[in-house]
Amino acid sequence: MTTAPPPLGASQPNPTLQNAGAVQPGVGHEFVSDATENLGGVVVLRSRVFDASALRRSITRIGHEIVERNYGAHEVVLVGLYSRGVELAQRLASSIQQVEGVLPQLGMLDVAFFRDDIGLRAVSPSGPTEVPDVTDKIVVLVDDVLFTGRTIRAALDAMQDLGRPRAVQLAVLVDRGHRELPIRADYVGKNLPTSLAEDVRVRLGEVDGGEDGVELWGPKEGLA
Repeated sequence: MTTAPPPLGASQPNPTLQNAGAVQPGVGHEFVSDATENLGGVVVLRSRVFDASALRRSITRIGHEIVERNYGAHEVVLVGLYSRGVELAQRLASSIQQVEGVLPQLGMLDVAFFRDDIGLRAVSPSGPTEVPDVTDKIVVLVDDVLFTGRTIRAALDAMQDLGRPRAVQLAVLVDRGHRELPIRADYVGKNLPTSLAEDVRVRLGEVDGGEDGVELWGPKEGLA
């Protein structure tokens, strides 16, 4: 396994707002969100995007698409981005193995030291970077929510220290829009139009406990 060293003199930011699960829940169906602080900070459940069954079907479909696009899975390396992208990558690998009889190689990537807001926020590493040799492989980066694109840009920078893949693709469970960089996902579970005041919350049993699900939260009526 190859471990990516952090750049010299790098400090660490907080996790990106793409990680909607970082929002702390409050009482009942309300919680306080930094994204809606200017609206009083109180948001409510707007809709349930995926239940556990729909989330499972989405992962299965993405697995089929990865196999179809890359003519199999022998040359595929799934690299999950902390935190929920790691679990999603593991689930994708299992789904692909059921289809192809081949278990893709897996990696875990912490992009904290490669973000473009280093120096503006405190360092908060998410976990160890462990990625197999990716030279001449097809790397599929896996994340839960695609938002501004800055986390993915950091992941692409990190990959430069880990080898020279034949190609790098991107799989996400939810694309919520609002891109700030020219980055597009190759595989998407669901395109979900959102406002900047809303939060997409992904729950995975391995990380969060309870049932899997994806929910959209936003300001109370009259605050938006």
